[in-house]
Amino acid sequence: MKLETLAVHAGRATDPTTGAVAPPIILSSTFERAADGSFPHGHVYTRTENPNRLALEDCLHQLESGSSAAAFSSGSAASAAIFQALPTGSHVIAPLDSYTGTKILLRDIFVAPMLETTFVDMTDLDQVRAAIRPNTRLIWTETPSNPLLKITDIAGVAQIAHRIGALCVCDNTWCTPVIQQPFKFGADVIVHSTTKYFGGHSDLLGGAVIFAEDSEFTARVKQIQVRVGAVPSPFDCWLILRSVATLPWRMRAHSENAVKVADFLAEHVQVETVYYPGLPTHPGHQIAARQMSMFGGMLSFTVQGGQAAAMNVAARVKIFTRATSLGGVESLIEHRASIEGAGTSTPDNLLRVSVGLEHADDLIDDLNQALSAAD
Repeated sequence: MKLETLAVHAGRATDPTTGAVAPPIILSSTFERAADGSFPHGHVYTRTENPNRLALEDCLHQLESGSSAAAFSSGSAASAAIFQALPTGSHVIAPLDSYTGTKILLRDIFVAPMLETTFVDMTDLDQVRAAIRPNTRLIWTETPSNPLLKITDIAGVAQIAHRIGALCVCDNTWCTPVIQQPFKFGADVIVHSTTKYFGGHSDLLGGAVIFAEDSEFTARVKQIQVRVGAVPSPFDCWLILRSVATLPWRMRAHSENAVKVADFLAEHVQVETVYYPGLPTHPGHQIAARQMSMFGGMLSFTVQGGQAAAMNVAARVKIFTRATSLGGVESLIEHRASIEGAGTSTPDNLLRVSVGLEHADDLIDDLNQALSAAD
């Protein structure tokens, strides 16, 4: 079945009680037991399972061609569950350039003796190999990376991980399965912030962990999901499932717009560098072309004149919204170093852009006037 068809039908069924085509939202926190104490409807308590969450998890693992999924209340909660599921004292290899929330989890929360972490340039497989220790249990990848859009060779990292019996995890938030399917390249686990492109409308919070094959590690993550209780609300699950139906078409439009915006920025005199894997000049372009079907809706660029000039560009846009997050229908622009805070390695003249679904010509005109005013 093609992805567009799966996006419409996976996890969805006509309601047997009412015949409703749109699934109902089951808000109940608890479910009735039979007289003999059993649970004839299969549900006990909404922290342990809920019909809307089960439908979403069914949909997500089908879209990623996995065996099962666990939905969480945020992408950070999903990532944290993966780290919690590792044996105490495990060593993790993670990318230097990645979502700042993931780095904070590994640097400030899951610290020794819980976990040990080595951060490397994940685009350099020799650095990944050199970081291996006897207790390495997980290699974390994020491709394209946030915010420099570095491209990691998923197959190469997966081979390194599997040689030492470690897991290869891929944060696939920026691509979604429409653009990139990490399981095809050997990844064992995929993580998503479903807040972003899956939700697609900047109106919910969610995360997910998807497994290539069910294992003891799968059971551990799902136990953490239930016992720790960082689960999404039924309404958020319903909203994500509703939005998935249009995901393939939205991702195409995001990508098509982003290519046009990146091409424009690459020629602008006020722009130093454009970070977008769809540009032939991008150092990861060939790998991206091999493992991505499109180049996505995210890009970053640096502005001539330093931080003040970059902030001025962000201040002058009229269609773009100055806001954190990504993947919504509206275009967002953000001075990324400001949100990452002290210790960030992000250039202080970098602006991160989530290209939305407006007309590309309008977005280009908006950036052009903002950049020209800063000239």
